[in-house]
Amino acid sequence: MTADPRAGAAPVPGATGHAVDPVAGDEEPRLVVAGVEVARYVVHPDLDARHGPRPYLHPVRTRAGVPVTDALPADHVWHLGASLAVQDVDGANLWGGRTYVRDAGYTWRDDHGVIAHTGWRARAADRLDHDLEWRDRAGRPLLRERRRLAAAPAGPDAWWLDVNATLTAATGRDVHLGSPATNGRPGGAGYGGFFWRAVADGEPEVFTGDAAREEAVNGSAAPWLALTAAGPGGGAYTLVFTGLGPGDRWFVRTAMYPGVCVAYAFERPAVVAAGRPRRNRHRVLVADGRLDRAAVADRLAEGPE
Repeated sequence: MTADPRAGAAPVPGATGHAVDPVAGDEEPRLVVAGVEVARYVVHPDLDARHGPRPYLHPVRTRAGVPVTDALPADHVWHLGASLAVQDVDGANLWGGRTYVRDAGYTWRDDHGVIAHTGWRARAADRLDHDLEWRDRAGRPLLRERRRLAAAPAGPDAWWLDVNATLTAATGRDVHLGSPATNGRPGGAGYGGFFWRAVADGEPEVFTGDAAREEAVNGSAAPWLALTAAGPGGGAYTLVFTGLGPGDRWFVRTAMYPGVCVAYAFERPAVVAAGRPRRNRHRVLVADGRLDRAAVADRLAEGPE
């Protein structure tokens, strides 16, 4: 793992159970559950344009302090904790890295845009609410977004992250969202949407209510998907993802790297229609320990406190 030099520079009070200031400084506000920091939000990352600059959550931790996100890893430097990112937004790469070009494969192109914070609506210990613009390489807005992040306890050993993101076309016309898969790449590579780059010591396990392992769950539309792993230092954790919208699919990797994505354009392009906002709500249970299917079902039935 390669740590994010910005988000990991300061000590993490949440790992030792100390109370924290959730809004200390504009650059990295925090989410806090029961007085413990569980996530930092990097709002203005100082990154090369080829890495897909965008706000992202990192480090995210369990309530016991186990890290569950990675950022700037050597294998895919543009993977940034938990974030929203799409490789093809009307031809602009807002994911980072090489662009998949039909009949040519992955190609470095001068097509990288940025997802930029434009203003706060609200900030508190358990919620962050702000506006963003998805811009092409020339700085022209393609989409406008309102994003609300919230953290809530889920018993003494877990918490819920709630991500509400409303995308509105900023061009006066429909905006199309694509992926390497929609641009011709085979093998279920329909990534792009709400993406979580996890961190794991060894290959994690992944399962839904009726399937297990990467090959079976990648591309599925199960109501929920769980990833369980050992974090750095050996602490076990489980992430349970919910929130597929109409047409969304799970994009999952465990062998090459640990990652889960609510993919907006897994098999065919998605559209943010002019005058019709696209509303996304993604929820993630961040739990200490390894949960099995029965335990996941129980936690989902309980919901946030």
